[in-house]
Amino acid sequence: MAPMPLDMYLVHYKVRITKGLNKMTNVVQAENLTKRFRSQNGVPAVGDLNLAISEGELFGLVGPDGAGKTTTLRMLATVMLPTSGQASVAGFDTRSEAEKIRKIIGYMPQNFTLYPDLSVLENLHFFADINGVADDQRETNITKMLQFTRLEKFTDRKAGKLSGGMKKKLALACAMIHDPKVLFLDEPSTGVDPVSRRELWVILAKIVEEGVTIVVSTPYMDEAERCHRVGMLYQGKLLTSGEPQDLIEKLPFEVVELKAKPRKSIRALLDTFSQSLEWRPLGDRLRLMVFSGNGSLSKLERSLSRKMKAEQIEVTFIRRAKRTMEDVFVHLVEKQRTSNA
Repeated sequence: MAPMPLDMYLVHYKVRITKGLNKMTNVVQAENLTKRFRSQNGVPAVGDLNLAISEGELFGLVGPDGAGKTTTLRMLATVMLPTSGQASVAGFDTRSEAEKIRKIIGYMPQNFTLYPDLSVLENLHFFADINGVADDQRETNITKMLQFTRLEKFTDRKAGKLSGGMKKKLALACAMIHDPKVLFLDEPSTGVDPVSRRELWVILAKIVEEGVTIVVSTPYMDEAERCHRVGMLYQGKLLTSGEPQDLIEKLPFEVVELKAKPRKSIRALLDTFSQSLEWRPLGDRLRLMVFSGNGSLSKLERSLSRKMKAEQIEVTFIRRAKRTMEDVFVHLVEKQRTSNA
């Protein structure tokens, strides 16, 4: 039988796993978790963060650079102490029971932290040593990780000579060598090619199927849609959390894509519809957010089409489009900025 295509596999695992999440207990929890650095003049890098992540869940911390994703993962993984608030992993407190937590978690930082002069196999043996993997279990675990990450043919290659995607896979294998119950992964797909990125997410899907809880940070909104649930971070604050599709369905607008020229004319025309829609450029087209409560979407489309014809604007297409997690994030950020103004 031919293997299931990557995208179909991701959909398959997500649907199957999500059905059982509500029956599981929380394995990662944070209450008012806060971290302040002196260099930030008292402004928290992470402020009053509350999270509850279920056992066997793939949870995404989503946000741009500087949102607080790395700081959050470091606090949860006991790499960094919070300024205030509290957190627990598998029932162990991150302040007072850090050593117990470290035995049951795997942590993969954003930057490559393996030993470049050691081979793939030597790195795996080294991390098996420092994580206390028993001698009778070591070879089994190493073989499993090599097969899991498809690195069997590269055991003698120096880690520093691996491609970006292979380095990420080796780092993941080293983080999992001791069979952790929880994985904290800081932007594992950043800096790798699209094919390696998709392969990495298939590996994560398989890990979750084995019952491991994964907390992964990412700046990519398409990756957010592959998670069971997400928490959206911006400037150290949690804007919202929930299942991606639920967050999309709560958006107060529909989306229309428009391609027309001359561009200057169509942009000026769209500004006259400011009470009914917002718009953003996307490549050679414009993406229009048509807010509910401002009349029929079809009526607005007809009105827009008539005005474009009157202005002699050449329309390539005007069509309804799928709403995405990027729409959710941009909407929440703009809402946050407005409330802070």
